[in-house]
Amino acid sequence: MVIDKIALTLAIIGALNWGSVGLFGFDCVAFLFGGQIGMLSRVIYTLVGLAGIWCITMLFREKEPMESGGQA
Repeated sequence: MVIDKIALTLAIIGALNWGSVGLFGFDCVAFLFGGQIGMLSRVIYTLVGLAGIWCITMLFREKEPMESGGQA
């Protein structure tokens, strides 16, 4: 699903940002989008948080059968 890929991408961005904060004390999102209290930064933080919640649902889903691409 497309929403799964978007959520996973946002979760990865969030993880990389937290890694940057942990290793270097540098918040990339805040730097790029106007500080931690900037409106755009808060929107991005919110989207990343929602993506993380969506990714939790991916853990509990049944595997979807793979489509056969003509190979057995």
